[in-house]
Amino acid sequence: MIFLIDYDRSTGRTVRFKTYADSERHAAQQDRLRVELELNSQGLLLEHEVLLLEGRDEQTLRRTHERYFRHLPEPTTSPMTIP
Repeated sequence: MIFLIDYDRSTGRTVRFKTYADSERHAAQQDRLRVELELNSQGLLLEHEVLLLEGRDEQTLRRTHERYFRHLPEPTTSPMTIP
C-alpha cells in the first residue's frame, strides 16, 4: 500500500492522509504534487512535510512512523480523502 501524508510541523498534526493500492502509484504521485503546489501557493510548504510512504498496511506504518499518526483515529476501514 501507498500512503500520502501531509504533516504540519508547526502543530505536530497530520492534516491529510490517504491510502492507495500499489497499482495507484501514479495517482499518489500526482496527488502529492497537487498538495505541494497548493501549500506552496499559500506560502505553507516549508511548514509541512508532504510524503508518500509504502508499507504492508497502516498498522505497520503506525509503528514505524508514529509521529504522523499521533492525532489520527485508529486505522480506518476505508481510505480518508484529501480535503
